[in-house]
Amino acid sequence: MGTSVYDEEASTNSKGEKGDVIVESSSAVSSEALAQGNSWAAKTLRLAGKFKIEQRGIERVPETERTDTNGIINVGTMWLAANMVVSSFAIGALATPVFYLGFVDSILTILFVNILGILPVCFFSTFGSAFGLRQMVLSRYYFGFYGVKIVAVFNILACIGWSSVNTIVGAQLIHAVNTNVPGYAGVLIIAVATFLVTLFGYKVVHAYEFWSWIPSFIVFLIVLGEFARSGNFYNIPMGVGISETGAVLSFAASVFGFATGWTSYAADYTVYQPVTTNRTKVFISTFCGLAFPLLFTQFLGAAVVTATINNPLYSDSYLESGIGGLLAAVLFGPLGKFGKFCEIVLALSIVANNCPNIYSVSLSMQVLARWSARVPRFVWTFLGSCCYVAIAIPGYSHFESVLENFMLIIAYWLAIYEGVSLTEHIFFKKGFGGYDVAIYNTPSRLPPGFAAMAAFCFGIFGAIMGMAQVWFVGPIGKLCGTEFGGDIGFELAFFFTAISYFFLRKIEYRHFQR
Repeated sequence: MGTSVYDEEASTNSKGEKGDVIVESSSAVSSEALAQGNSWAAKTLRLAGKFKIEQRGIERVPETERTDTNGIINVGTMWLAANMVVSSFAIGALATPVFYLGFVDSILTILFVNILGILPVCFFSTFGSAFGLRQMVLSRYYFGFYGVKIVAVFNILACIGWSSVNTIVGAQLIHAVNTNVPGYAGVLIIAVATFLVTLFGYKVVHAYEFWSWIPSFIVFLIVLGEFARSGNFYNIPMGVGISETGAVLSFAASVFGFATGWTSYAADYTVYQPVTTNRTKVFISTFCGLAFPLLFTQFLGAAVVTATINNPLYSDSYLESGIGGLLAAVLFGPLGKFGKFCEIVLALSIVANNCPNIYSVSLSMQVLARWSARVPRFVWTFLGSCCYVAIAIPGYSHFESVLENFMLIIAYWLAIYEGVSLTEHIFFKKGFGGYDVAIYNTPSRLPPGFAAMAAFCFGIFGAIMGMAQVWFVGPIGKLCGTEFGGDIGFELAFFFTAISYFFLRKIEYRHFQR
């Protein structure tokens, strides 16, 4: 056998320096090269190939292997399935019990903030087909070869955190159907199903997501019909004054965190699309695939939760079993056993939501170090699954506080990520023509990352100044509401990051010329 891209002693980069991956002249790595050699990783990859498990990790995909000709449809249906889930419904249902919003103000916040949040996801989805690079590898062009490792840590925490939160929701639904099923059992059911899909990689993830949204959509239509027929909707009046402002801003941060949460791995799901793929079509497909399920499910969640105000059945069910109990109040009475079946379908929809998280967490792990890059993707997929199960089981009984706080923190870090990456792309790369794909694995030719890391710190400072959490309210956040303030952490994080990065990057580029 020949040498493997995982055999460090034989590795060179495009300039012949020891330590980097062997690449073709185009910097891409062929599938055959991935499994060559006698290292344990190469042997493991050859074994995985026999079971049709995706062998590729963060290596750039050669143009000859970008055969996903249905990619435009696939990317739209993938995001459609990943968001046509009960987790998105749960975000909408936070509006009244957590933020005390009326119905109309909840709907308006959901509409405009979701559109704002998904635009970066749509934009970065177009990069996969253009360059054949995963999102975290692409981020080296913004944060540098070493700076991106810090970003990858945040992305790993986000993937694990999202999966934990989502799994808790699904486990609540299973428990609502059968109270004899403990929370940990529901968590394990969802986690094992998710792992089996993500184990096989890109093609199986897309194939699963292509169809899995259909039963979920049908069940949500049934929920809509049954709730409308019940007459339990209550049009909670819109609030006024500074307390209303603070509540809207804090709810907006939660909505934004969920919508924009896919940004840091958007390109991962278009890397096998041909380089000739129309980027506008990818953008539109992604937009439709995100906007429709997010708006539909969150509108529905905001509507159903209004019944907890004046209907003891709904309020008691929600207090006892959370989102699962809320849906049970809609489905179980009029539909009986079929209603329970519908709730199980929604519980299993969490698999579609978790697949992108668990697939991408493995890629972020490979970015951290050379040794972690040599560990096959599917090994990290397994370890990531174990991590979020370990978090979800003890967090099961504290879902509401976990969800609210986690969503806000995710909004902060992704706003910082977007502040750096969009500023670099627009003002310094000046569009797609500014990227040299041949240097993606060459530290000495990528940006040093000092400006990005400094701007990251400015962004954290902005988030702290504007946050409004139970455990801390920033000085600017205090001015945006009453006792609990109003959360403008993600807005300040973005602008502090983008403005500081613009000036710092000018200085950095003048000094390093890269």
